[in-house]
Amino acid sequence: MKNLYIYCEGQTEESFINQVLYPYLMNIGICVIPIICTTKRTKSEKFKGGISNYQKIKSELILLCKQHKNEMLTTMFDYYGMPDNTPSIGNSSGNLYEKISQIEKSVEDDINMPNLFFNLIVHEFEGLLFADTSAFQSITDNDVIMKLQEVKNDFISPEHINNSVDTAPSKRIEKIIPNYAKILNGTIISEKIGVDRICAECKHFRDWLEKIKTMCVG
Repeated sequence: MKNLYIYCEGQTEESFINQVLYPYLMNIGICVIPIICTTKRTKSEKFKGGISNYQKIKSELILLCKQHKNEMLTTMFDYYGMPDNTPSIGNSSGNLYEKISQIEKSVEDDINMPNLFFNLIVHEFEGLLFADTSAFQSITDNDVIMKLQEVKNDFISPEHINNSVDTAPSKRIEKIIPNYAKILNGTIISEKIGVDRICAECKHFRDWLEKIKTMCVG
């Protein structure tokens, strides 16, 4: 059994890792352990969740890589909302996936820890839920599902649903479902969709899981 630590942005991602990724990867001998990012430390307390500065992420990742130097560590951060001082965030080029790969490599080069492979969720976690809009039946009705499917139909893939304050996937869901509860509903829906369907619809997410398998199992 190999341990894999996933440094993630908040409780929504933590719940997804525990309830969806954990059983999927456990079947192939990988035990995933989520760690919510620490945005501030004092002598007696750590504050978790949310990111505002890349240097805080970098410091935490270096610390974690050193603490778990014989184990692999990856990340689950939303591309939407990454701090402006993230390496290559403002000058990557090419198509969406090429831009994301450039940013991830720039961060890895900057942190320079051998047991880290940096990963971004494109554009944010809620985009993955558009992999199968019928899974929303567990929390809403068919009229709402049709509206969600219309959003999906406008894009090449769920990962292409874009990243402005008004049009990010979570903003679109909240506009259509005003009482949407990110942690609870996001976990329920992603469990219903399943990892295989998310992989089929979301290329970058699929590539990340393939890298996890390669790095941790071989």
